[in-house]
Amino acid sequence: MPLTQDQLRRYARNISLAGVGSDGQEKLLRSSVLVIGAGGLGSAAISYLAAAGVGHIGIVDYDRVELSNLQRQILHETGDIGRLKTESARDRIEELNPDVKIKIYTEKLDSDNALKLIKQYDIIADGSDNFATRFAVNNACYQAQKPLVSAAIRAFDGQLAVFKPSLDCQPCYSCFVSSHPEDERGCSDVGVLGALAGVIGSLQALEIIKELLGIGQSLAGRLLTFDSKTLTTRISSITRDPSCPVCSSRNETACDNKKKSLMA
Repeated sequence: MPLTQDQLRRYARNISLAGVGSDGQEKLLRSSVLVIGAGGLGSAAISYLAAAGVGHIGIVDYDRVELSNLQRQILHETGDIGRLKTESARDRIEELNPDVKIKIYTEKLDSDNALKLIKQYDIIADGSDNFATRFAVNNACYQAQKPLVSAAIRAFDGQLAVFKPSLDCQPCYSCFVSSHPEDERGCSDVGVLGALAGVIGSLQALEIIKELLGIGQSLAGRLLTFDSKTLTTRISSITRDPSCPVCSSRNETACDNKKKSLMA
């Protein structure tokens, strides 16, 4: 459907961008994103995806809003304490942009339901706070061949990476983190700077929009790290693990030949 007059006004600053235009905005409105977690990262990512006009957003979370969440989880308010985060997030986004269709999944994502949820969406945003969920998301994204935009924060530091299993010889999340780290302390143990969640969650939304529109340089196969105390960022390559338990089944000879051709 062509954009309505209200949509032309709402998304005017998107439409004015070279490489976006009306066609790009219509594509966003047709697109779908599944966001894992409606916490600190999810609050920023969901808000900016909805504001940009991503037409279909799924939200997975089974927690309820607590007072300690409000320091960084800006989708929720004091009056939401005790409510399910999925319901609070849905209400806020419906107020922000009625164009967006929200589907909520008030359940814990694990290896049993991950593939069923993930295969319904164009791209996956992981803002979960534990490695069991991250591994389940990665496995399902690889099986469904869905792009994964993964973000994490702790204390003063944040990171962001994009994994695209549809691209030959690209690493997956399990190439990057092969097993549960010894230090799994999270925000409840070491704390987290509230505004950091906004920075990394916004970058996560930015990468998702770039991937949906096919603009800019993808972060696929690379890791962005951010130090909020010094405001420094670093981007490094993620090396593919030929013995990765998730993606090592790919043709190693083809990957080796591709690597040699790039080096030639």
